[in-house]
Amino acid sequence: MEHKPDPIAIHLDAVSAGYAGSLVLHEVTATIPRAQVTALIGPNGSGKSTLLGVIAGVLAPQRGAVRRTIPGRPAFVVQHTAVPATLPLTVRETVAMGRWGDRGPWRRLTRADRDLVAACMARVDIADLATRRLDSLSGGQRQRTLLAQALAQESRLLLLDEPAAGLDSEAQEAISRCLAELTAEGVTVVQATHDLAEAARAEYCLHLRDGRLLAEGTPDHVLEHRLAPTTAT
Repeated sequence: MEHKPDPIAIHLDAVSAGYAGSLVLHEVTATIPRAQVTALIGPNGSGKSTLLGVIAGVLAPQRGAVRRTIPGRPAFVVQHTAVPATLPLTVRETVAMGRWGDRGPWRRLTRADRDLVAACMARVDIADLATRRLDSLSGGQRQRTLLAQALAQESRLLLLDEPAAGLDSEAQEAISRCLAELTAEGVTVVQATHDLAEAARAEYCLHLRDGRLLAEGTPDHVLEHRLAPTTAT
């Protein structure tokens, strides 16, 4: 009998989390579907980045539980502004760091590793930048470099914190196309975004405000809920 994978990639059960004793997330209960793009939306301070950290396993919840049904380590892509552009690394070296989880930082990459790194750069259209240093790149080029590094991890769960923030429309569209291709291959993508057009292109959506979940479901449902006028009581 064929085993069918759980259609839910991540179960969040009354998750509360924060930093230095201060809660940011408050009893968030939600599910995230497998092999789809899920958008986390909400204003600054709503808890989107904190929730990504909890899902990634880099931040332990203070209460509640997170259950991932996808084996292996998630790949976590931070904003390009969070990575010093002055690091003395080339694009190829940065992407190759995605193989460290399997090889370790001091072991030479195999031919298969090098081929994978080249394929990941080509996938996000930065192969011609392989020998360029990070400090010579635009914001969009650095963001695609970080995405290629995540792809080199070959994770089935990709987490992105505002991947298109501050990028031009061409760079945003390139990233969106790549994410759609990944989910078609069975990868689960969760991205925090301020861009409602980007959220509308997702397949599922969670709306956070003040660390609480206001709505979840299809983008049409969640964005309609977000834009609906509040009524006085």
